[in-house]
Amino acid sequence: MNYKNILKAIKPNQNEKNRVKDIVDKIIKIIEEKATNEGYKVKIQLTGSIAKNTWLSGSADIDIFMTFPLEVEIGELKEKGLKLAYYCNEVLNGRATEQYASHPYLKINIDNYTVDIVPAYDIKDVSQMKSAVDRTTLHTKYIVKNLKNYQMDEVLLLKKFMKEIKVYGSEFKTGGFAGYLCELLILNYGSFENTIKEASNWAQKTVIDLEEYGTCELFKDCLIVIDPTDKNRNVAASLTEEKLYDFIFASRNYIKNPKESYFFPLKKINLREEEIIKQFEDRQTKVLLISFRIPDIPIDNIYPQLKKTSDSLKEKLEEIGFKIVKNSYWSDDDEIAILTLEFDNWTLGNYEKNIGPKIWYRKASEQFASIHEDVFLEDGFLVEKRERRFKTPEDFICNVLMEDNIKVLKIGKNLKDNIIDGYKLFDIYDDILEDEAFLDYLDNYLHPSQHLKR
Repeated sequence: MNYKNILKAIKPNQNEKNRVKDIVDKIIKIIEEKATNEGYKVKIQLTGSIAKNTWLSGSADIDIFMTFPLEVEIGELKEKGLKLAYYCNEVLNGRATEQYASHPYLKINIDNYTVDIVPAYDIKDVSQMKSAVDRTTLHTKYIVKNLKNYQMDEVLLLKKFMKEIKVYGSEFKTGGFAGYLCELLILNYGSFENTIKEASNWAQKTVIDLEEYGTCELFKDCLIVIDPTDKNRNVAASLTEEKLYDFIFASRNYIKNPKESYFFPLKKINLREEEIIKQFEDRQTKVLLISFRIPDIPIDNIYPQLKKTSDSLKEKLEEIGFKIVKNSYWSDDDEIAILTLEFDNWTLGNYEKNIGPKIWYRKASEQFASIHEDVFLEDGFLVEKRERRFKTPEDFICNVLMEDNIKVLKIGKNLKDNIIDGYKLFDIYDDILEDEAFLDYLDNYLHPSQHLKR
């Protein structure tokens, strides 16, 4: 395939590059001047995809690292680093939020650009590393040194392909391929097409070891990509199996029928409320949604808690007899989250069995019989026939999402109060959030692999 038109659409043009360069230069100058005035020994440097020239048009997330000498105490590094970052934000009239990786850093929004200003240590190799973020500067140096100019375009093609099949991004929300991992794949396989061809044949525990460290036995992940800057780290460790499978499947589909459409958003024609409802009705299942406001914490911390809460609800509902087809979750990343539970059965009978001890255990079986009224023998076990407490999913959900009962769930610690104080339970067929992003989520829920084949 000729990728000329695709690259023209996804590569930053010169105007975009100039705008980004201007803001990067401005940030670095402000921090350097402030550091000099304060007497701080610190290097200010650009890292990440912009420094490596592997960023997609419209996706210029700027990473500025402030690297301090190794002799600086960690507490001093945090204090001075945040002081410099907040000063820069103030001068540029940005909007700042404090984030936390190995230690605090500042995420600021300046002129619609997201800028991470991160304090770290100035290290030559990982033996000097004091925190995980220190490694980032080594990654940038490695890619800049080894990635050939023509391969920068190959990285862009791979990133855009992954983005449109929804496997790009290592944050918990996605669980996909990190930008650095994409760059290492191109270094290993040489080009986008070779990467796709090789990925279509990946077997479990495929190993990529560019520097031939031979440390793959340290890892049990499905894909093992040894970090060239750290032989004891698998760059693919945060990649979920689901996203790995998606990439392999999409690669095979692309090889069979390569299309430009793989590099652009999937065109959807059925994102209408009536059509979504009609498709759910055709499944003849019952779908319950639980909505609530999300707390004011970093969004990366919310998604693991949403998954934990959703999975715990599924587990408890199945324990009492309901069959769940699928559970999922969604958030607008700003105000609300919605848990989705789809049931294959949604009404249970009036009675259930409470299995007691075997008849061989006389003392236990006699005690069981004395406590319970309606007891009979079944396959050698004493069994009580008792009235079922929860006959519908709504019965259980409304009961368990109360302050006195919610402790039976493994619920996200930051979600608990918001759920108790203001959750809304509704049936998807009667009420639906009229939000394009939510309708898109429901469409992907109904057609989970549509983005992997065009």
